[in-house]
Amino acid sequence: MRHFFCTLQPPRATFPADITPEESALMQSHANYWRERMKEGYAVVFGPVADPKGAYGILVLQLPDDVSPESLVHEDPVCKANLGFQFDIHPMRAVLPQQG
Repeated sequence: MRHFFCTLQPPRATFPADITPEESALMQSHANYWRERMKEGYAVVFGPVADPKGAYGILVLQLPDDVSPESLVHEDPVCKANLGFQFDIHPMRAVLPQQG
């Protein structure tokens, strides 16, 4: 299994304080999408981070060799909506503690 740490950057620095109704519905679809990936065993954890410097989302993926993180991220409703959300995908070198 390969692991990836992903961040979701919002479309603007003031998000989510000024979230629009369209964006709110989109975020619900986004969360539902990753809940399904979690049921499939691909998403380990995901959710918003209330960083005082600016909010963003995190996602940790656990993927077999034949599944690319890009293929999952590109199907996320926030990416498909093309409203300025941006995923950054970072391979993890190790996941600790290792499972025996």
